Amino acid sequence: MRQPEAYERFKALHEAPGGFVMPNAWDGASAVLLRQAGFLALGSSSLAIAFAAGRLDGRAAVSRDEALANGTLLAEVADLPVNGDLEDGYGPDPQDCVDTVEAAIAAGLAGLGIEDTTARTDPPIHEFDHAVARVRAAARAARGRILLTARTDNFLHGRPDLDDTIRRLVAFAEAGADVLYAPALPDLDAVRAVIRAVAPRPVNVLIGPASGPVPLAELLACGVRRVSLGGALYRRAMAGLADAARELAAGDIAGAVRPALPGSAIAGLLAVRPAEG
Repeated sequence: MRQPEAYERFKALHEAPGGFVMPNAWDGASAVLLRQAGFLALGSSSLAIAFAAGRLDGRAAVSRDEALANGTLLAEVADLPVNGDLEDGYGPDPQDCVDTVEAAIAAGLAGLGIEDTTARTDPPIHEFDHAVARVRAAARAARGRILLTARTDNFLHGRPDLDDTIRRLVAFAEAGADVLYAPALPDLDAVRAVIRAVAPRPVNVLIGPASGPVPLAELLACGVRRVSLGGALYRRAMAGLADAARELAAGDIAGAVRPALPGSAIAGLLAVRPAEG
């Protein structure tokens, strides 16, 4: 799938009635398994990319080239539109965000997300006017070419200010962002408030409110248009590995490798012949 087609297909998902789930993959196998399950678009996960490389997430420890290479892999293997989790746009300046938009298009991504984080602990979030300027520059570069999600991470960085979160998202929408996103909103009332404030722009929700996951139907009934999983699926896979490691350390080889997805099943999805052994 060429990038313009991927963008149009991804855009259409946001314009269709109802909403959709965009699970986050992290490698070729996870991408094809999610495609087989019937999902129509994928996201990458900055957490999974960083942890798989033995680094910390959100600390500018993963380069733009590394993140884009991962997104390109997911798109090529799954043949689905992919939204790149591109953190803060890989730099503090509006031009950094523009450069990231251009690089994401060249990498074949259908969409990308840019956060208002600074990749620093003090301050963790860009000042309001600067955050808006960054989104405005990214939106000008993205318009009609790639879907831009603008995200504020107030609630992830000890700033549980719903009014400021909504103020930022409304400003991001006015600056040209296609999708709005504020992870870790405290409850469904906050989710509804965000949706009302930025309507008719679509809103992405990470799993559900911070108060706890709710049924997908309930999120969609609130008006959520896209549900992403962030690093949750990767962390679930790692939980399985941790369980297997404990069993193996206890001498239970059979328990450690059962149940396991056959290599031939994954190879079949990748349309390659399994390696011998």
